[in-house]
Amino acid sequence: MAVDVTALRTGTRRALAKAITLVESARPEHEREAQALLAQVLPFTGRSIRVGLSGVPGVGKSTFIEALGLTLVAQGHKVAVLAVDPSSNRTGGSIMGDKTRMERLSVHPNAFIRPSPSGGTLGGVARRTREALMLCEAAGYDVILVETVGVGQSETAVASMTDLFVLLTLPNAGDELQGIKRGIMELADIVVVNKADADPGGANRTTTDVRNALRLLTPHGAAWQPKVLQASATTGQGVDDVWKSVLAYRAALGSALHAKRRVQTLRWFDDLLREEVWHAFLRAVDTAQLQDVRRRVEQADLTPVQGVAALLAPKR
Repeated sequence: MAVDVTALRTGTRRALAKAITLVESARPEHEREAQALLAQVLPFTGRSIRVGLSGVPGVGKSTFIEALGLTLVAQGHKVAVLAVDPSSNRTGGSIMGDKTRMERLSVHPNAFIRPSPSGGTLGGVARRTREALMLCEAAGYDVILVETVGVGQSETAVASMTDLFVLLTLPNAGDELQGIKRGIMELADIVVVNKADADPGGANRTTTDVRNALRLLTPHGAAWQPKVLQASATTGQGVDDVWKSVLAYRAALGSALHAKRRVQTLRWFDDLLREEVWHAFLRAVDTAQLQDVRRRVEQADLTPVQGVAALLAPKR
């Protein structure tokens, strides 16, 4: 599955789509090709603005992302959207089809939308989302928007690969706010009360509630305090203000943003190392012994710690 690097670097959509398909493939020969490709384009990555977005079901994530994307391409930006979809249990493919829900943005020459099946990974974040993000940067996209399936553990993974995290909520979202885990609120650098035009009074109440909730959380740091904004994706109200806050965030962090990305890269390395060590262990361990130890742990003949020690003990 050879990818034309020159075509990729000049922003050819077909080459970019093929490259992402390559890095998403689990075939060993494709994985080797993908890593060789990523090594080639690595010097051309890291120059985009990376934004993670999520929110409660029904908040209008795709509509908001399309409105934001159209605003950005009108300003001369090249925008890539990586929309992580749930995977079909039957086929393993995407079942939501975000591209079909962003019809205007998907046909714009300076936009690229890639719905990726989550592949059953934790919380719905695609296994190769980071690599896809790098490829989009190499293809010249200067704004990368990563949309997650919904509020859950996937947000932590998205926050670990983006510059900032935008959480969308609804007017009169008191019950929804109660359901959002504290950890998700702590990740938010910007909270947007979407569909504010439908219920201005409710939007104002939710804005106040969110601001009060954020004051109770651990401060992000001296450089940036989370912002709470109102917007309407259907009318365009407040969408430009969200982008201005994204730029303000980057300006506030300054050189600290580069340090944040270095930390993210090392965490990615650590995650991959743990994953590969685990797979290497499964390839090397005696299957019968593993099943026996699992059975003994299940029956309380061994503690979990003793079971692990038994499997890792040097063979004589």
